[in-house]
Amino acid sequence: MIYLLEDDDSIRDLVLYTFNSQGLEARGFSAPSAFWAAVEEQRPSLVLLDIMLPEEDGLSVLKKLRASARTARLPIIMLTAKGTEYDKVVGLDAGADDYVAKPFGMMELLSRVRALLRRTAESVPCYSCGELRVDPGSHTVLAGDREVMLTQKEFEVLCLLLKHQGQVLSRDQLIQEVWGYAFTGESRTVDVHVRTLRQKLGEAGRYIETVRGYGYKIVGES
Repeated sequence: MIYLLEDDDSIRDLVLYTFNSQGLEARGFSAPSAFWAAVEEQRPSLVLLDIMLPEEDGLSVLKKLRASARTARLPIIMLTAKGTEYDKVVGLDAGADDYVAKPFGMMELLSRVRALLRRTAESVPCYSCGELRVDPGSHTVLAGDREVMLTQKEFEVLCLLLKHQGQVLSRDQLIQEVWGYAFTGESRTVDVHVRTLRQKLGEAGRYIETVRGYGYKIVGES
C-alpha cells in the first residue's frame, strides 16, 4: 500500500487514479492528522510526501517517520513545488529517498516509485536467533517451522530487540522507539507486550531475557 500526503485535490486524485490503474494500491490524505491515523492502522510500503501542508509541513512529517523504529526504513519520495537545488538537499538530508519537483510526469513518477520499491525490498535485512526468524519486508515471523501471528506493536518490539541482539534495551527505550515520544501510558505496557510475545513464540520465547529493574534483551543459545 502506497500513501500519498498531498493537500492539492487535483494532484492527489490524478496520482491515486494512475497508481491504482497501474496495479499499485494507493491511498491519499489531504492532512497529516488523517495520514498519521492511517500509518498507525497500517504501515505503508512507500510514502509520497508533499512539503507545503496544513497542520504541519512535510519535512516535519518526514523527520517523525525517520525517528520511529516502525517507519525508519520506510521508502519516502518528496513531491513538492519547491524545486531548487537547496530545497532538494534539505529534503534528502532530512531522510527522503528521492525528490520529484512539480510539475512532474506521471510515467516518470511511476518509474521512480517502482525502482525505489525494488531497491528497498532487496535491502531490508532479516533477523534470526536460533530457531526464530523474522522478515520485516514480508512481515513474517517463524518459530521453527511455525508461522507466528503478532500484533503490530509486538512485531515492532521483537524486531527492535533482534536488531540489537545481545544488547539490553530499557523499557523507556522500547517505549520511545515503538510507541513514540508522545506516548503517555505506563512502562508496564512493555511488560504486557513482552509477556504475550513470549507466549506466542512458544519455545522461541526463551530467547527474550528479562533484565530485572531495567528492560529486555534477546540472547541466542550458546
